[in-house]
Amino acid sequence: MRDALMLLAALAACMAGMGWFALSLDTHWEQVRGKAPRPAAMARQLRWLGAVALAIALVLCLVADSASIAVLVWLMAIAAAALAVALTLTWRARVLAVLVFWAGA
Repeated sequence: MRDALMLLAALAACMAGMGWFALSLDTHWEQVRGKAPRPAAMARQLRWLGAVALAIALVLCLVADSASIAVLVWLMAIAAAALAVALTLTWRARVLAVLVFWAGA
């Protein structure tokens, strides 16, 4: 049960990480936040958060499984998260606004 929770947390971290990477791009920022301006420092911050989230996901996978399986699970979780974020941006982009709640309305 603990391993399953670790893997679920890893998937959630991958989703957040890929969402932050997407929001660091101007096009996706406008899809999610409209014409709200994004400071240049925010793009760097979002990329940094995305990288940290993916690193945390790797650590969670390594805790849950052996290294050879953990890396495979991590890569599959990244791919699934990328697909989920892409589909979210296509149909319900504003849902991703929760990832930048501190940026204001």
